[in-house]
Amino acid sequence: MVQLSFEEFSEQTIINPSGTLEKPAVSRALGHVITPMEVVEFMVSLAEPTRSRECRVLEPGCGDARFLRAFAKKYGDQHRLVGIEINRDIAIQTRKLVQSNITIIEGDFLLWQFNEKFDFVIGNPPYGIVGDSSHYPIHLLNDRKENYKKVTNTWKGKYNIYGAFIEKGVRLLAPHGKLIFIVPTTWMILDDFSLLRCFLSQQGRISVFYLGRVFSGVNVSAVVLLLEKDKTGIRLYDLRHTFSRSDNLRISPSVEKTQYSGEIIRFETEDWLSFEQTGIPLSKVFNIYFAARSPEFRKKGIISTVPCSGYVPVLTGRNLRVGFVDYERCFSGWWMRPEDAPLMRWFYSIPHLVVGHTKGLRMVCAMDWKCYPWREEYHLVPRAGFTVDWNAVEKYLNSEIVQRYLSEVYLDISPHLTKTILHRIPILEDVIQPRQFHK
Repeated sequence: MVQLSFEEFSEQTIINPSGTLEKPAVSRALGHVITPMEVVEFMVSLAEPTRSRECRVLEPGCGDARFLRAFAKKYGDQHRLVGIEINRDIAIQTRKLVQSNITIIEGDFLLWQFNEKFDFVIGNPPYGIVGDSSHYPIHLLNDRKENYKKVTNTWKGKYNIYGAFIEKGVRLLAPHGKLIFIVPTTWMILDDFSLLRCFLSQQGRISVFYLGRVFSGVNVSAVVLLLEKDKTGIRLYDLRHTFSRSDNLRISPSVEKTQYSGEIIRFETEDWLSFEQTGIPLSKVFNIYFAARSPEFRKKGIISTVPCSGYVPVLTGRNLRVGFVDYERCFSGWWMRPEDAPLMRWFYSIPHLVVGHTKGLRMVCAMDWKCYPWREEYHLVPRAGFTVDWNAVEKYLNSEIVQRYLSEVYLDISPHLTKTILHRIPILEDVIQPRQFHK
């Protein structure tokens, strides 16, 4: 795939009749997602500046500076308004859109050295993993990735660039300042963001306004993150069904804690916390393994792309149904000898429970009694000291109560089941042999 330069991408920029910038190619390559104006206005309303003094406001990755323009419209033009945009052409075009009281800097927000602090950092940072063009969306910044890591303390795993924007934005806040970002929900739960959550917990009070899928044509669930410096605790609001109402700022939080230490963020009501106490966490009963991935199969050289005598299909999530495994169809396009399956993962050789990880947050699991090879999915094997009733476990995990628990506690914070989510599902005593059950 040919990588275009910033200049080549810039040639595709246009200003549409409404006065906003359109740039499909660079948007994809730099992780830009257009923010609906009703969301912009809601976020600006969270600022609530003191009108008696000038405020310093920063919009990182500003694009057409819609947050700064909305801020000036709502709160007046006496404030110092600064936007920073990495793409030269967009920065030039945006300067033509804004009034003289808005300063547009051409530069990389993550690497730019600011000589001042801000009362408000507001906006919609870029989303995506920085890497090469064959695998990752933000490939134009791949040569800067190591520099990003050097200036970011919360970078972990693959990380998503919006996490780095959150960290730097918070570091640029003045005392009692506010960061107001709209970001994907994944930082709330994924392990890659554990350092970020701990960092935020030490910086101020967190308010999370869950909006759901508000971006047109983008399959991303979003939240508005409000961090208020020099305060403590966390609040969660579910605005999916109330966002368009004028009184949405007066809605009571679904979850509120006076102290927060960086743990995963979810809608854990008292009823669901009580439900979790009715059993023992799944991770205490089962080892949770992940199946072999495609590169591992290719590297081993023990698969065939055509069916052969004595070979069985390599199964995938498409072979998995609630309480049923389709052993016949080969969705992976690979076959292999069943006796070779343990060469990929040892637990393929024993009956165990398979849990789908590509089914959203709906539990889909079934027993693999025939011990087939699998490509991906989660695989549950009892820990030493536990004997389980497999049929009862399968039935319970697929039950309506577990489905409701996942749906109401996690909404669609994560696009699929994760180990972190699986760990906490309570396993009830009646699906474990009583003589082996220990709390």
